[in-house]
Amino acid sequence: MDAIEVLQKRRSIRKYTRKAVSRKDIETIVDCGRLAATARNEQPWEFVVVTDAKMRKTLAEITEYGKFIADAPVCICVLCKDTKYYIEDGSAATENIMLAARALGLGTCWVAGDKKPYAGKVAKILGAPEGYKLVSFIPIGHAEDLGQNCTKRPLGEVLHWEKF
Repeated sequence: MDAIEVLQKRRSIRKYTRKAVSRKDIETIVDCGRLAATARNEQPWEFVVVTDAKMRKTLAEITEYGKFIADAPVCICVLCKDTKYYIEDGSAATENIMLAARALGLGTCWVAGDKKPYAGKVAKILGAPEGYKLVSFIPIGHAEDLGQNCTKRPLGEVLHWEKF
C-alpha cells in the first residue's frame, strides 16, 4: 500500500480479532514511530509495548474512552520526557505508528493520554521514570470490522491560498 492510500484508508478501529500481531510487525511499527519529526531533534519519546492481557485490561479500565484496549492484542503507550515540545513530538510519533500499522494491514485507534486525569497513574503503572508524560495509547490488532467511514470536511472548505 502506498503512502497516499495508507492516509486515505486509515480508520479508528475499536473492535479487534484475537489474531496475534507478530513481534517483527510490532518492531517495524515502533521503528516508524521513532523516525517521526521531532523539534530540535530531541526525540523525547519512549514506547512501551503491552501485550500482557491483564495489563491491557488494567489500562483499559483506567481510561474513559479506551475500554477496547483490553481486546486488542497489542497496546503501544507513547511516553515523552517533559520537554518544551513533547506533545508535538509524541503526537508525530503516534501518527507514524498508526500509519505504519495501517500499511501492514492492522487497525489502530488513538486513545488520549496527556490531558487526562489518569495520565500520571498510567506512567507509574508502566514504570516510567519521573518527568515522563503519557501522550497516547495505541491499541493495535487485526480489525474485526473496518470502522466507520467518518465524513471529513471537503478540501474546498478547509484549503485556503495565500490567506485565510
